[in-house]
Amino acid sequence: MLAIRIPRRKAVALATAAVLAGLAAPAATATPATATATTTATTTAASYDPAYYDAAAGKTGTALKSALHTIISDQTKLSYSAVWEALKVTDQDPNNSNNVILLYSGLSRSKSLNGGDVGDWNREHVWAKSHGDFGTSTGPGTDLHHLRPEDVQVNSIRGNKDFDNGGGSFTNSGGSLTDSNSFEPRDAVKGDVARMILYMAVRYEGTDGWPDLEPNDSVTNGTNPYHGRLSVLKQWHQEDPPSAFERNRNDVIHDSYQHNRNPFIDHPEWVEAIW
Repeated sequence: MLAIRIPRRKAVALATAAVLAGLAAPAATATPATATATTTATTTAASYDPAYYDAAAGKTGTALKSALHTIISDQTKLSYSAVWEALKVTDQDPNNSNNVILLYSGLSRSKSLNGGDVGDWNREHVWAKSHGDFGTSTGPGTDLHHLRPEDVQVNSIRGNKDFDNGGGSFTNSGGSLTDSNSFEPRDAVKGDVARMILYMAVRYEGTDGWPDLEPNDSVTNGTNPYHGRLSVLKQWHQEDPPSAFERNRNDVIHDSYQHNRNPFIDHPEWVEAIW
């Protein structure tokens, strides 16, 4: 039983139910997503209660990070199998309810094509699960705030690379780039990636049986519980502020699944206040 609970609003429940009820037989092919698909909300979720962050008011630095950790650690945890169905709602294409938007490639792909074959989409861990070796166990391995749909082959190309600028293109890249030791997502989701990494660094502080995850300025972190490159992630956060799609995703995760939030979507100014 969670110690704190913000009541779910009726409007959110009805909106989410409408999404689930409207899932029709999906198309079998992937199509490029329009620009609107990366900036428009997939469902209509009510605004969160600002009192959610009361314990963080007036704080900066490590005090703010600690307060946010306490707030967002109050969450419902999903199984890894449950993530499949959740992503079909959180990442639904606003222009086609049969599809999801793939994070790095920007493609709109049928919800039914989730799996491990070429042409399928699978569950991308934005904070690479080998960075801290938490795998897919319930906890950081199943946290929706950093799990996104992605093309199987693109997911493999990203692998466990740290994030940085530079590299070359690849099939279905959507504008994303990669080189031998880093990955640069397409411009439309660079800020999303940064805020997901920083969420993980605040949520998982080594106090609940999981590694203490922290950002650093390296691109050779391997299995260490670190992710880089922090200076570039901060730049991406500034250049690509939260979109309507990203804010709505945060609302849906809070109201319908985990009941916690990514604070850097709600308060982008807190990135600089901590790092």
